[in-house]
Amino acid sequence: MDAIREGKSSPVKHRSTVERTSEREMVVTRTVNGPARLVYEAWTTPALIQRWWMPKSYGIAFVSCEADVRTGGTYRFVFRHPAAEEPMAFFGRYLEVIPPSRLVWTNDEGGEAGQVTTVTFEEKGGTTVVVVHELYPSKAALDEAIASGSTGWPDEQFEQLDEVLAGGGRV
Repeated sequence: MDAIREGKSSPVKHRSTVERTSEREMVVTRTVNGPARLVYEAWTTPALIQRWWMPKSYGIAFVSCEADVRTGGTYRFVFRHPAAEEPMAFFGRYLEVIPPSRLVWTNDEGGEAGQVTTVTFEEKGGTTVVVVHELYPSKAALDEAIASGSTGWPDEQFEQLDEVLAGGGRV
């Protein structure tokens, strides 16, 4: 008997939309399968972040994940890739934290080219619309990020998030 006939809802597959909204801005929108409270927890709990943040197909693994998720707090994600001699670190500060609806952080590893990322979570009927807004300091910085493939939030990443949410967002 399938899930619908049993009265259970089955996860819906969603696709991300990626749009360059100005010379300096990129916006990614994705609906994920879970309430905003759980989606927010998956974005702010280090043990959960490690389960979905980096697409598995990239072959990159977390070395460490630290997140002091509060306005003024910091984060530091360290990754290792087999082709790299040294681990890569991504770090910054939380500028705004409004559970469970909004996160704003800096991407300080990019130096002066680093963007500010704003993520909003809007619950709609058991799913959550996630909007990731990245504001770069210049057109050149966004152009470079696009050329390097370091922006865009791939579908695989959100599919991994859906897997975490399907498990109830438990650590």
